[in-house]
Amino acid sequence: MTDAAQGPVLFVLQRHAIAGGLARHIAAQAGQFETRQFPDGETYLQVATTVERRDCVVLADLSRPNDKYLPLIFLLETLRDLGAASVGLVAPYLCYMRQDNRFTEGEAVTSRVFAADLCRHIDWLVTVDPHLHRYRSLDEIYTSCNRAVSSAPALSAWLGKKSGLLLVGPDAESEQWVAGIAADSGRPFVVGSKQRRGDRDVLVTLPDLGEFRGHTAVIVDDVIASGGTLLQCIDALRRGGIERISCLAVHGIFEDGADRRLLAAGLEQLITTNTVPHPSNAVDVSGLIAPAVIDCIGRSEANKT
Repeated sequence: MTDAAQGPVLFVLQRHAIAGGLARHIAAQAGQFETRQFPDGETYLQVATTVERRDCVVLADLSRPNDKYLPLIFLLETLRDLGAASVGLVAPYLCYMRQDNRFTEGEAVTSRVFAADLCRHIDWLVTVDPHLHRYRSLDEIYTSCNRAVSSAPALSAWLGKKSGLLLVGPDAESEQWVAGIAADSGRPFVVGSKQRRGDRDVLVTLPDLGEFRGHTAVIVDDVIASGGTLLQCIDALRRGGIERISCLAVHGIFEDGADRRLLAAGLEQLITTNTVPHPSNAVDVSGLIAPAVIDCIGRSEANKT
């Protein structure tokens, strides 16, 4: 039986902005472990906390994932080998969701490969606003119990009672986020169209903005990586007569100094949730993640009785 009276154990693979809040919300004990690299580059890992019959939660930042993934698998499998009652993963940003189709002959559909491998090592997965474009839900590729948490309530709360805002989705993929936040907050929104000409070469066009001149535009998106789409959206807003522009995003990856380029383009504010640690983190989602974690632990226990 699970030693539920002691509560779950939370292991934080890398420093993460939501760690403290999540631990408080789920009443978790901090899990202790040591990891380092041998001189030849291989990973050493030792778990110092007793986990037998305990529900274990691993919190991992999976932005720029390649160097992080093997240590994560070592930790997950070690917890299972040490007798954990369940082992779940909280990955606020879920990587390898972009390649959801074979667009060119011979390409790897990495989202499916990654999901199939990860599910072998976990009982459940909790993430925030995964990039679901051609997949209707995570269930299409993740066979383990999973929960995709929406950050919309936290983003809407951050907007608060600010007046004179126009919410802007830079492309069709962002519409699900901007429309939901607009509905929650009762604010107008527009969605642009994007023509992609390369990984870093896009063109964004917006509908007529004449009725919104004088508003402050808040660009809402799920992921900021290179920032190219947002830079084009900023340019389209200025051409449309909008001068005051901010950006509110779920996941801030900010490759190659993208945050600096966006601020240099004249953004008044650049705000992200704390799914990926970054100085722009101003929206805490730990309180939204916690109920999903508790639910997944309960489901895991029910499945094993």
